[in-house]
Amino acid sequence: MLDCESPAYVISLEGKVTLSWFRAFNFLLIVSLGVVLVLPQSLFAQDHVVSSADIQKDLRAAAQIRQKELAKVEGFFSSDESQKALASVHVDYRQVRDAVQSLSDDDLARIAARTEQGQKDFSAGAVSNRDLIWIILGVAVLVLVVVAVHR
Repeated sequence: MLDCESPAYVISLEGKVTLSWFRAFNFLLIVSLGVVLVLPQSLFAQDHVVSSADIQKDLRAAAQIRQKELAKVEGFFSSDESQKALASVHVDYRQVRDAVQSLSDDDLARIAARTEQGQKDFSAGAVSNRDLIWIILGVAVLVLVVVAVHR
C-alpha cells in the first residue's frame, strides 16, 4: 500500500510546515469542484439552442402563411366559374376542398401561386372563359393527383 505521508511525498516549507502531495491535491480538487458547483449553469449553456419563443413565433408565421394560401385556393375554387367547370366534369367541389386541406405546405404554395396567376390573367383579360375553365380543371386535377400520390 502507498503511504502518502512518507518522506518522499512530503514537502517541507522552511522546516516549519509539512504538506503532503496527496493532501495538497485533495485540497485543490475540493476547491475546484466547489467553484464549478457555485458558478451559474448559464455560463456553461450553449447559444445554438433555439428558444421556445422563437419556435412558437416561426410556427405562428408558418400557420398564417398556410391560412392565406388556403384562402387563395379555396377562393379560386369557390367562384361560380370554378363550380360550373368542376360540375361539367363531375368533380365535387367538396372533394377538391378536402384535397386542398390535406396538401403539404410546399404543394399548397405551388398551387396557390398557380391559382393566383390564373386569376390575375383572367382579370387582365389575357385568358378567355374557356381558357379559365381549362385552368380550373387543370389545377383541380393537379390537386387530386398530388393528394393521391402522397397517400
